Amino acid sequence: MPQRPALFRLRHAVLAAVSAVMALSMPSAMAWTNKPVRMLVPAPAGGTMDVIARLLADQLSQDLGQPVVVDNKPGAGGGIAISAMLQAPPDGQTIMVTATNVLTEVPHVLKTPYNTMKDIRPVAAVARSRLLLVGAPALPAKDFKSMVNYVHANPGKLSFASYSAGTASHYAGVIMNQKAGLDLAHVPFAGSSPALAQVMGGQIALMYDGMVTSLPMIKAGKLQAYAVASKNRSPLLPQVPTFAELGYPDVEFSNWVGVIASARVPAELAQKIQAATYKAAATPKVQERMQALSYEPMREQTLSELSQSLNAEFERNAAIVKTFNIQP
Repeated sequence: MPQRPALFRLRHAVLAAVSAVMALSMPSAMAWTNKPVRMLVPAPAGGTMDVIARLLADQLSQDLGQPVVVDNKPGAGGGIAISAMLQAPPDGQTIMVTATNVLTEVPHVLKTPYNTMKDIRPVAAVARSRLLLVGAPALPAKDFKSMVNYVHANPGKLSFASYSAGTASHYAGVIMNQKAGLDLAHVPFAGSSPALAQVMGGQIALMYDGMVTSLPMIKAGKLQAYAVASKNRSPLLPQVPTFAELGYPDVEFSNWVGVIASARVPAELAQKIQAATYKAAATPKVQERMQALSYEPMREQTLSELSQSLNAEFERNAAIVKTFNIQP
């Protein structure tokens, strides 16, 4: 009889030790799931958004010990991918990597089968791309002030391109037309690449574009940069002034890329997905690749902070669309 307590204590100690070893050997993200994960992307394979999704998917696969499968579903301004996400069970097995313009710009100019603020939960913002004003390399204006003077000196002759009507690329142009007294005609394109080709070729004078697509062309001398649409200078282009510095604080536009989920996913589960995503995004391999793509790293934010900032951006864009009567 006296041996029983000793045996019990020994067995308890052994079980506790085994449990501790198992806990240490399991990835911390295993608290999220022990099943394969489907990662939707509202863009074709090979694009910048897809590249970031695959970077995160590869790292999450290692951390989770489960396959994270990228599923590209382009079309309808992101609506096809978002609909697929919302139709899936809210169990954390289906998530989406997207840029915020899909959530805060597109719904104002396209009829969508979802409500951004009610149906979608932003989970983790991992990288940001700022908007900037770029011009054809042959333009004689080499800084912002001389560019404004050049447009004034050539009334009715110049235009600005956007990567689509009803996007921040369009918003910035109409705001600057009003604030700086410009008469630049708007020429929308289906994406940045065809628009930039026209600007670099000199057919269109200016464009408001994302840093990710413009920076490589600026470095190659195929574009010149006039201003960055933010309050603080970009570390990627520290020599280029901001619109705020130039007297136009309303011209502040950027997109973040990150993970979203259905709003029906419980907050506790969303927090676990968030922790796993931030851990994956913080690895040197992912950070280096994102910065090579001209994305800027972002600080970690809570679910509440992300929801508030997304809502603010959505409402601000709604006001711009209404004020300037922007049509698709």
